[in-house]
Amino acid sequence: MQNPPLEKPIQLGTVFRLWLPLAGSWLLMGVELPLFTAFVARMADPEINLAAYGSVAFPISLVIEGPVIMLLAAATALCSDWRSYRKVHRFMTVLSAILTAVHIAIAFTPLFELVVHTLLDVPEEVVEPARLGLQIMTPWTWAIAYRRMHQGVLIRFERSQWVMLGTLVRLAVLLAVLVTGFAFKLGPGIAVGAGAVAAAVTAEAIFIRVISAPILRDRLRPAPDLGKVKSWGAFLSFYVPLAMTPLLTLIIQPAGTAAMSRMPAELASLAAWPAVHSLVFLTRSSGFAFNEVVVALLGREGGARALRRFGLLLAAVTMAVLLILGWTPLAGWWFGRVSGLNPELSRLSSQALLFAFLMPGYQAMQSWYQGILVHRHRTRGITEGVLLYLVVALAGLSVAVAWGRFPGIFAALVAFSTGGVLQTLWLRHRAAPILAELPDSIDSSKS
Repeated sequence: MQNPPLEKPIQLGTVFRLWLPLAGSWLLMGVELPLFTAFVARMADPEINLAAYGSVAFPISLVIEGPVIMLLAAATALCSDWRSYRKVHRFMTVLSAILTAVHIAIAFTPLFELVVHTLLDVPEEVVEPARLGLQIMTPWTWAIAYRRMHQGVLIRFERSQWVMLGTLVRLAVLLAVLVTGFAFKLGPGIAVGAGAVAAAVTAEAIFIRVISAPILRDRLRPAPDLGKVKSWGAFLSFYVPLAMTPLLTLIIQPAGTAAMSRMPAELASLAAWPAVHSLVFLTRSSGFAFNEVVVALLGREGGARALRRFGLLLAAVTMAVLLILGWTPLAGWWFGRVSGLNPELSRLSSQALLFAFLMPGYQAMQSWYQGILVHRHRTRGITEGVLLYLVVALAGLSVAVAWGRFPGIFAALVAFSTGGVLQTLWLRHRAAPILAELPDSIDSSKS
């Protein structure tokens, strides 16, 4: 995909201005799990409810919604005219309905016992709270799909600041439900927390659709048909590899739960995981936001060079932030005071943080290389990279379970990080020929 060049070449400032609202949106989304943890940790049975959400209900919900995550990138790349928008919208509707049916089947039928007992093997005291949380999360997949598709339209037309407004709405609703549920003791922590998350994502989806209406009316409807989505076959050949990427990546989350359940300090690792994962997610969030920026700007004059420089800076800064947090008392303050974990869980979480310091760095570079591949509709390499990640991470988890020497959370982070680094190197390999073809091509050996 080649966009017509702009009058002015792309500079670092251009990249920063488009990236900043998206990064702010991801950062605010990253605040969601720490808020959840902070409230639930101060309610009854915190370890059980945190483990039920962070290690069962939330990962299962993420796996089910996996195929819709890349609707953001697809809409950014394809929704340039009304016909293309309608085709992507129709696909989103059908896919969301199917996945919501899957969610209901797992949450409300005996399939839940199969998944939780046979596959995940979580502690018995976690099972019923996790079931309740998963049932409450039923609107999750549809809301995420609807929101991400329309966010892609906003980014396509350089309205990324509206994406951040939607995230603020989500956070406000989340906080309102958490405060109300906590103050009036409306139910167990898992019910209050999962209810807050479900209400928040639904409110955000509605807001994004409303605020994108002028773009749909004034920009997409009158736009000439550019033939971006020529047929369903062409669309599926573009989207299926994209959809497999987050799906395969998210499968590793329940696998991590299953592995931690079979290693030393199982309940402590499962309870600490939401707090550690949420803090690592905060540092990775800026890298997630970079992907759509690459898709939007790469074909423009000066885009490749400015985007590469920005990606390298982003990787260095985010890794430094996580290292500073892990090596100083800031980690103990965050996990103990902010997240409300007890001293044992706070200490375990602080130690675990150091095993994850590479994650924000390779996330930024993955977004750079993935954006290149999406920009040129060569998405197969993305799926190959995720398969490599999955194989390496699963192998690492299997070795750790067999060895059984360290707390599960440490082993899981090492396995995930090793797989992520190798995935990044593979994406670099697949993107190098495309970089060489660009007008402001960069020596692929330096990228």
